[in-house]
Amino acid sequence: MSDFGGMLAIRVPNRNSQFLYIWYANNMNWQAVSFDWNQVRAFLATAEEGSLSAAARALGLTQPTLSRQVAGLETDLGVTLFERGHRSMDLTESGLALLEHVRAMGDAARRVSLAATGRSELIDGHVSLTMTDGFAMRHLPAIVERVRGKAPGIELEIIPANESLDLIRREADIAIRHARPDHGDLIAKQIGGTTAHFYAARRYLDRMGRPETPVDLTNYDFIGFESPTRLLDLFNGIGIPVTRDHFKVYSASGTAILALMEWGLGLGVLPKDIADTRPDLEEVLPSLPPFDVPVWLVTHRELHTSRRIRLVFDTIAEYAGGYQIFTRSSGGRNSASVSATSNAS
Repeated sequence: MSDFGGMLAIRVPNRNSQFLYIWYANNMNWQAVSFDWNQVRAFLATAEEGSLSAAARALGLTQPTLSRQVAGLETDLGVTLFERGHRSMDLTESGLALLEHVRAMGDAARRVSLAATGRSELIDGHVSLTMTDGFAMRHLPAIVERVRGKAPGIELEIIPANESLDLIRREADIAIRHARPDHGDLIAKQIGGTTAHFYAARRYLDRMGRPETPVDLTNYDFIGFESPTRLLDLFNGIGIPVTRDHFKVYSASGTAILALMEWGLGLGVLPKDIADTRPDLEEVLPSLPPFDVPVWLVTHRELHTSRRIRLVFDTIAEYAGGYQIFTRSSGGRNSASVSATSNAS
């Protein structure tokens, strides 16, 4: 990058191994900005997602449209940005050189969108809400009913996801999580917590017998989630000497775990508010200390000033406050166990 009398130039190699200078002016030269932002966004999404099909899904476009936008940017800039493979798009040297600057443009565009949304005085409009699938199964209908009652013009997009979506990148407007975020741009409010315990189907316990001590649990199969290795230290730490072999079935889906447990395929850990609604399940070794499962409501600091997002945020908090199972002092074991039960909650 060079400075020529107030003009900044970035030197990028083009397809002929020559160099293309992209100019930036301290005093903006508007005619120098000739590319289309939609094309730049298409390039960024393709680079980040790794393929045209994935980028098209992320942007809500058709693949041919996205492909034309990327090709149009290459024509306008006179460089080849991608090497086209059968299933992937690999960045060229020129593409890599531009990517850092395009990412900065994308971040700026997101900040503009956040600032505008945060200052919107409109109640009607789109709000996206993410939570685990187990939490959605138990609590979502009541939350939606309350929001609809207060503001019928709000369009709610529900995103069940057991991984934490990136609120900074606007993957969702509001999240219900089981761990406190540590990013300074996020606002988090603990709206309560529940506890998680060991459960199994009554017919499974009738067949296998009911354990009397933690060591007895080594005679049972466990239903795990994601990688069962996450649970080994947790269970071993409370006197349950299980090994990797005890987890014959596992899933990242809380609703799948619940279905497997109700079918009588093994023991698992569930939040009490969910297990209490399943009459075929029975708590196992209730003398064991429960696991804490805090419930956090999270949004971006900019979005918190949006009237419609604030309405949804506050409505969820009000719902949690009136729901007796959410108590801030659950008396559970410790917060380190939260991640081990969050997928089912």
